[in-house]
Amino acid sequence: MPVLALTMGEPAGVGLELTLKVWRSARDRAAAPAYVPLLYADPAAVADYAQRAGVSDPSKIVSSASEAQELWPQYLPVIPVPLARHVEPGRPDPANGAAVIASIEQATAAVVRGEAAAIVTNPIAKRVLHEAGFSYPGHTEFLAELAQRLVGGGPWQPVMLLASDELRVVPLTIHIPIADVPKALSQELIIKTARILDDALRRDFGLGGTTRPRIAIAGLNPHAGEGGSMGTEEIHTISPAIAALKAEGLDVTGPHPADTLFHAEARTRYDAVIAMYHDQALIPIKTLAFDKAVNVTIGLPFVRTSPDHGTAFDIAGTGRASPASLSAALELAAKLAANRAAFPSQP
Repeated sequence: MPVLALTMGEPAGVGLELTLKVWRSARDRAAAPAYVPLLYADPAAVADYAQRAGVSDPSKIVSSASEAQELWPQYLPVIPVPLARHVEPGRPDPANGAAVIASIEQATAAVVRGEAAAIVTNPIAKRVLHEAGFSYPGHTEFLAELAQRLVGGGPWQPVMLLASDELRVVPLTIHIPIADVPKALSQELIIKTARILDDALRRDFGLGGTTRPRIAIAGLNPHAGEGGSMGTEEIHTISPAIAALKAEGLDVTGPHPADTLFHAEARTRYDAVIAMYHDQALIPIKTLAFDKAVNVTIGLPFVRTSPDHGTAFDIAGTGRASPASLSAALELAAKLAANRAAFPSQP
């Protein structure tokens, strides 16, 4: 079974609690899941969360992926990443930031060395890491830097894809004000993103048959601008990018009015959507699959997934957090890694 390098995330959040719930579910199932999570974390913190959950500490320190395969699912294999201070659920401590970063670095290095098939990241608290000196906006940018450092090539251009059984969607712009979205859009950005998405759908999602994956591109304005009467971004930016992509052989359509792009019948007409901004992408997927959507970073030389939620400090340590999204992230990572390994080398 493939080994998945699982980071601890923010130790005061729900990540370790959810990891324990995933382990307990796997242990109690008649058939173990088709992956082995190898957790990069502080064993003492895992033991503390196990005590809070009323279960015996399942963690076993290992030094290799082969050891992890022997222990799972009876135990939770852990590569030790010591924290500087004791963890209080819901109370993040910047002193532990270095260990959170080290967990990501070590897990990524294991994937690059071929010891793990993919990396799955538990949620981090960006504000806390920034207080600890972390200079990246978030996980994705840091992973791109690690890819450059450990793999070379590039420059790597990571793209956020939200995936569920019902929908795959990419937000073209992410954490910027709505007022800044129009000027952030460009033909170059649309073309680059669509190329990366097309490659990921073929290579990672198994849509690399005789036809290209079908990509629907949303408009920005109501009714996709309605011929320019409600905005001209569709005319001057989005449509020319679509024409250029079609000339390259990609199967792209649009710009589509976003209000009719996500209902059940419409979703049968495409394999993924490129949305123009954050909420245009995340509202439909969270409506369709609130606790089972997965954040996939495409455009990297390795597979990376994460649960589609944050640290949830308000419920950390209470036992109320659902492991559904983390479980889905692990399952999807195993599938994507297998698909990528089986995909023919590109000319």
